Amino acid sequence: MEISGIISAVVIGIVIGVLGRLVVPGRQRIGILLTIVVGIVAALVGTALADAFDVRSTDGPDWIEWLIQIGLAALGVAALDRSRARR
Repeated sequence: MEISGIISAVVIGIVIGVLGRLVVPGRQRIGILLTIVVGIVAALVGTALADAFDVRSTDGPDWIEWLIQIGLAALGVAALDRSRARR
């Protein structure tokens, strides 16, 4: 993977993490750094899932891939928030 690929994965991860956090209702007790990490992981896993379902490359914007990534980020943010709330 080239440096441009890593930088784009981080930028996309930030956007996906923030969008995933916006989807989860209420206040989340996790920091922005964890949100970014969740977004990066969700972007990578979401891309792999979209590729597995053969919806990664479509004509125009890849709406299905983005929805998968945002959904995974929302699940990750909610799971981390719940684990933080129990402490």
